[in-house]
Amino acid sequence: MSTPNNTRLRIFMTGVGGQGTLTATTLLARAALAAGLPVTSGEIHGMAQRGGVVESTLLIGYKSPKIGHGEADILLGFEPLETLRALPYLKPGGLVLSSTECLAPLSVATGKETAPSVEEIRAKITARCATACFLPCRTLGLQAGAVQSGNIALLGALCALGVLPFGREVVEETIRATMKPKVAEINLKALNLGAACPA
Repeated sequence: MSTPNNTRLRIFMTGVGGQGTLTATTLLARAALAAGLPVTSGEIHGMAQRGGVVESTLLIGYKSPKIGHGEADILLGFEPLETLRALPYLKPGGLVLSSTECLAPLSVATGKETAPSVEEIRAKITARCATACFLPCRTLGLQAGAVQSGNIALLGALCALGVLPFGREVVEETIRATMKPKVAEINLKALNLGAACPA
C-alpha cells in the first residue's frame, strides 16, 4: 500500500449518479494540485442522470487517467454494490473504503438484476483486499447537514488513514476555496465525521 511519502497513487472511485462521485474526484484532484503534486483525473464511464453508474479515476504521479484491472491502490465506493463490481480494478494488497448504505443502481431498481446483501458484499470485499473500511456515508451526510455530503465523509475516512501524499488540512483548504461558505461548512463537518470512522 502507498504511503504518504509516495507520490504515485491510483484511486478508482465508483457510485451511482447523484452521490457526488465526480465532485469527490474533482475535490481530491484540486487538493493534490494545491499540495504541488502532478495529478490526472478522468471519468471512465458514467451517466449524468441520477441512478446511473458513475466511475472515475484519480492518479497522482501518473500521466494517464486510466486504471486497468489490478492497478488501483485505493478503491472508493460510494455505493456498496458498485464497490463490489469495481473490485477487479483493485491491486493485490489494495485498500477499499465503501459506504454501507445502498442506493440501488438502475439495473437493480428496475428489477433486471438482484443485489446481494450488504453483509455478503462486505465479506467478498474483505476477502479480496488487505484493508477495508466501511461507513454509513448517507447517514454521516445527514448528520453534517446534507445527505449529498456523504461523499465527503468517505474522503474524510480516506484522509484519516494517512495513505494520501497530503494531509486532511489540504482537503479542508480546498473545500473552503471551492465551495460557498454554507456548503463548505456542511462538507467540512462531513469530512470530520468521516475521519472519525476508520477502524
